[in-house]
Amino acid sequence: MGWLQRLFGMEKPQNAEVNPTPQSIAADSSSSVASTDTQSIPPERLGLSGEYDQSGLAKRVALAFDQDPQLDDVDTLWVAQTGSTVVLKGKVPSQEILNKMISVANSVNGATDVDTNQATIG
Repeated sequence: MGWLQRLFGMEKPQNAEVNPTPQSIAADSSSSVASTDTQSIPPERLGLSGEYDQSGLAKRVALAFDQDPQLDDVDTLWVAQTGSTVVLKGKVPSQEILNKMISVANSVNGATDVDTNQATIG
């Protein structure tokens, strides 16, 4: 079972990306001023396909973990987010794996920090 399936109960959508292009959320995208008059989605709220998603950053980090062959699903670790901070909590097998997870999480657009205070090695 992968990260997305275990944490969010979802299979990877066909068009899912770790760093998708935001979808326009303007009411009328045919307007000539739409490109300058659209609300932008904060990077930490960007979903797997560029849509608004309250847990978008955490889902994209989980997808990035799924795509990294060195990060098999560690079923004792969870990924959450507080604003633009990725929160890793639970147990990881080694410091090396935790360091890799921090590196991957930091590479996801919208992540400003990775909190590992609730993660333990063991």
